[in-house]
Amino acid sequence: MSAHCCHTEPVAKHMSPAYRRVLWLALIINAGMFAIEISAGLRAGSVALLADSLDFLGDAGNYAISLFVLSMSLAWRARAAQLKAVSMAVFGLWVLLATLWNAYHGGLPQAATMGLVGSLALLANLAVAALLYAWRDGDSNMRSVWLCTRNDALGNIAVLLAALGVHGSGSAWPDLLVAGIMAGLALTSAWQVLRQARSELQVKV
Repeated sequence: MSAHCCHTEPVAKHMSPAYRRVLWLALIINAGMFAIEISAGLRAGSVALLADSLDFLGDAGNYAISLFVLSMSLAWRARAAQLKAVSMAVFGLWVLLATLWNAYHGGLPQAATMGLVGSLALLANLAVAALLYAWRDGDSNMRSVWLCTRNDALGNIAVLLAALGVHGSGSAWPDLLVAGIMAGLALTSAWQVLRQARSELQVKV
């Protein structure tokens, strides 16, 4: 089956008023969680929480870009997806560097704060993921939105596991390990979106 055989179907999906409402809700939820999580991450000294908070900020920006390009051509939506993929890659590299720095200079993060805020973040992302599930397939712009949301939910689960690990071991290594995994997830997702966007830009629409 051709890789481009479904390009006519996402046009109707991405123009749906329901999809636009979902993106607005996702933007508001992510912006609010960024403010909560970055404050908690700084207080708790957790790289995983800080990484997740910046992911919330990046996703809020991604949802805003998605709303802006919804009515544009596939080529413009693909270019927006490329921009978002680059932001995911930059986030991944930043988290990797922060993880390495904290491996040598960081202290023990607060497991209780990690668990509490991680649970709240997981609930927020599960709600957004449930709203976006019906639009998980489509052009690269829609795909990037879904991957960001999926990565957030997986990252929150990992933060909770890291909190348990920090509490049980009395070591910062579970927090650092989770931050590294989140960085890898961001980088692989960025590659997926870039590859699909590049193929869409080769299609004459």
